[in-house]
Amino acid sequence: MIPSERVPYSAIVDRPSITLPEGNRIVIWSIVNLEVWDIARPMARQVLPAPTGQSLLPDVPHWSWHEYGMRAGVWRFFRLFETLGIRPTLSINARVCEDYPRVAAQARDAGWEFMGHGWDQIPIHNVVDQAAMIGKSLDAIQAFTGTRPLGWLGPGLTETGETPDLLAAAGVRYIGDWVYDDEPTEIKTRHGPLVTLPYTVELNDITVMIVQHHESSYWLRRCCDAFDRMYEEGAVRPKFMAIAIHPYISGQPHRIRYLEEVYDYINRHKGVLHWNGLDILRWWDAGAGR
Repeated sequence: MIPSERVPYSAIVDRPSITLPEGNRIVIWSIVNLEVWDIARPMARQVLPAPTGQSLLPDVPHWSWHEYGMRAGVWRFFRLFETLGIRPTLSINARVCEDYPRVAAQARDAGWEFMGHGWDQIPIHNVVDQAAMIGKSLDAIQAFTGTRPLGWLGPGLTETGETPDLLAAAGVRYIGDWVYDDEPTEIKTRHGPLVTLPYTVELNDITVMIVQHHESSYWLRRCCDAFDRMYEEGAVRPKFMAIAIHPYISGQPHRIRYLEEVYDYINRHKGVLHWNGLDILRWWDAGAGR
């Protein structure tokens, strides 16, 4: 099915009112992305120009750049969210549980919500058997954490036309790939509806730092500007604001202070909820958003 077959157009101003508990006006959905970059394949991101303009394998500098996040950067995230008392959503390649069990265990033991993010970091379009990969990924996370994930984010937000159907058939309840709204919605699949949570490519450190090449401090400005407008609008209709981060980017020593300042700024305001994906899904299932 194409998007118009899965979900009708809906103007946010035409929908029934929604409410958050105790009159709160905005939900902050924090998502930490953990990935496995296989040294035998082209890397998912690059910051250094390829020598003579030709990408070579193995790509040691970019593999190492990502590896820094797993060895050093992610521990800055763990300290930050422990201090804040926030249990974020962990968008995790299931292979992390095998390749980086120390990191995955830290997130599990801290009570973070695990959200499926493929087996490892390759586009869904390059997966020969999507259904098998989805099942393998969910099984591996369940075996590691004791809980089967209900959420899914495609690697690089990639999907094919059949992906939503395969995810719903596997028991997934919500996805983050459809970044088209400020609120949760539902899309049709052949196995019942999937809830779409408002993930982000705008408040995503890949977009801001790596694609658009902004200075580290710009992250603080963009997040606060987005929060200010959504917080203001939330007085009339509650809003959902996602923040998506990666340890090899925002976990760098020259960037982490700006991420810390984002949360410091947000938490100066009343009426703010820090929910993970499961919290939002439970709210949706309770009917408060429909």
